Amino acid sequence: MSVPVLELSLVSKAYGGLRPLRIERLTLAQGDRLALVGIDGPGAEVLINLLTGASLPDRGEIRVHGRSTADIADGPAWLASLERFGIVSERAPLVDALSVVQNLALPLSLDVDPLSDPMRRRAAALAIEAGLAEADLDRPTGELGPSGRARLRFARALALEPDLLLAEHPTATLSRGDVKGLARDVRALLRGRAAAALILTADETFAEAVGPRVGRLDPASGRIAFGR
Repeated sequence: MSVPVLELSLVSKAYGGLRPLRIERLTLAQGDRLALVGIDGPGAEVLINLLTGASLPDRGEIRVHGRSTADIADGPAWLASLERFGIVSERAPLVDALSVVQNLALPLSLDVDPLSDPMRRRAAALAIEAGLAEADLDRPTGELGPSGRARLRFARALALEPDLLLAEHPTATLSRGDVKGLARDVRALLRGRAAAALILTADETFAEAVGPRVGRLDPASGRIAFGR
């Protein structure tokens, strides 16, 4: 039996909100995709930091591939562990002066000006797969609208084929008309990849559309109710 990609057990973390962030139990296996509703923006940032081992819970345990985040020995070991994660967050800046393909190549190489032909082909294929238009590939990223930037963030997070994709309120800046289109393209981007995905959102429309599993967190108890 394979070890789950992610396991949370009786986790609690105080962070200055009305109540601590609580998650009673959560398990993701390889290839699982879960949209989790019920965590606000500050709470989502706290949870991402807990999952990546940047901080530790006040109570409970978090395991990634069977290893407790409390067992990460030092800074170099923590940096190495980050390779398992792809993170979609407004807090992870895009370089607006670089083109779309250059931004997508950055996780793969710092040598992006000019891009080698193989690197350009790889980045361009990923951009198209994420739903970006071919005409956008060489545009400065600063010229992209919110939906294009969201697609670019998802594509960049998957560039290194991580074990676990973590997305933090990805539709917060989108218009209502763009939400289902982004969900469709994220589903397509994840299809065929082994990565598990945990998408933290307050957007019920996006949660229902991105699927296939939707969980709703009760902040008081930390219990998650699953189902549409």
